[in-house]
Amino acid sequence: MSIQEQIKTYITSQPESKRADMQALHRIILEIKPACNLWFLDGKNSENKTVSNPNIGYGLHTIKYADGKTKEFYQIGISANTTGISVYILGIEDKKYLAETYGKKLGKASVSGYCIKFKTLKDINIDILEAAIRYGFEASH
Repeated sequence: MSIQEQIKTYITSQPESKRADMQALHRIILEIKPACNLWFLDGKNSENKTVSNPNIGYGLHTIKYADGKTKEFYQIGISANTTGISVYILGIEDKKYLAETYGKKLGKASVSGYCIKFKTLKDINIDILEAAIRYGFEASH
């Protein structure tokens, strides 16, 4: 199954309320960065145990570890969780930046150093979320 097919299967497997929001987010991110690398992580480790929610990734970012090793990964990710949707914005050095810059303007969302969580898209300001995603693509270069 191609990555596009895995993404489509994952989105369509969501309950109707989440499915529409996931499809909208997927479309928004692809409008922001049309030719980006696509990723799909099923949430399972090498022993096939579930270790996280499945997630869709966009873009390409190199993670540098303290021991000097590097790993290719996505810049922006989205994932359905038990209460709603998480948007991951990776590669931002300043862990307070997202919350300080976008937190108050986003609406009903919780914002950590790299994650924006919300129940539904109608609870948040989509323009602000788009600005945070754009920043995430630019910041990790």
